[in-house]
Amino acid sequence: MTGEAVGGRDLTAVTARLESELTETTAHLGALRGDYDGVVAASLDSNADDEHDPEGATIAYERSQLGALIEQAERHVADVRAALARVAEGRYGTCERCGRPIPSERLEARPTARTCVGCA
Repeated sequence: MTGEAVGGRDLTAVTARLESELTETTAHLGALRGDYDGVVAASLDSNADDEHDPEGATIAYERSQLGALIEQAERHVADVRAALARVAEGRYGTCERCGRPIPSERLEARPTARTCVGCA
């Protein structure tokens, strides 16, 4: 179905944008995981009580923040892969709830959208 139009949009361009987002987010996810592993390793090497250090963020806080960012990136990777699957199956741009077309403005702003604004 690549190359056809959905809501006035070329699916080749949509696919390229989604693949680019997937590549960027996957790379970002790898970097975040590396940072997380570094924080964990640093906490294992240190017996300092950073929970009571008034000078900066605690290791637990940093680990929590990185964990949340990793989860967010993982969700985005899953959303992009699902959008690419919808393109391949010919369902991209169709609301999963009501079956109506998702407006091109919504798909431009959020290319992984599964629903129209009314059903969101």
